[in-house]
Amino acid sequence: MQINSPIIPLVLISCTTYNHAPYIRKCLEVFLMQKTTFPIQVIIHDDCSTDGTKEIIEEYAAKYPDIIFPMFQTENQYSKGIRGLMARFNFPRCGGKYIALCEGDDYWTDSSKLEKQVDFLEANSDYVGCFHKIKALLGKNLFKNQYRFN
Repeated sequence: MQINSPIIPLVLISCTTYNHAPYIRKCLEVFLMQKTTFPIQVIIHDDCSTDGTKEIIEEYAAKYPDIIFPMFQTENQYSKGIRGLMARFNFPRCGGKYIALCEGDDYWTDSSKLEKQVDFLEANSDYVGCFHKIKALLGKNLFKNQYRFN
């Protein structure tokens, strides 16, 4: 089930959320501030949040109906044992050439992140993906320039 939009984006941002109310505004704002020479869209899957995340996403989707496309679960899928939520619920709705991944409690610090990555991939057709170093804030501990995969 692809999204219904007259715009065909070069990059779709795939975002999954669950009870990310304290973080989701910043996450969405960073998506919207990306400086690109191409169209983007944001595909969001909310896994039945109970903390106001859904209402924040609805607010942004109403304000940016050609950019933000949410899907809201009525039952929490993860608690039912369903894994791979991004692949199961977001990827089938993606029709762009590239997919950028970002969880709802994360955000990017570079407003040119997508432009830089697309420029690299377009110039290097032998590559199928790219990523970057991260800064992780865990409590009061900041971990810089590390690659973390959980």
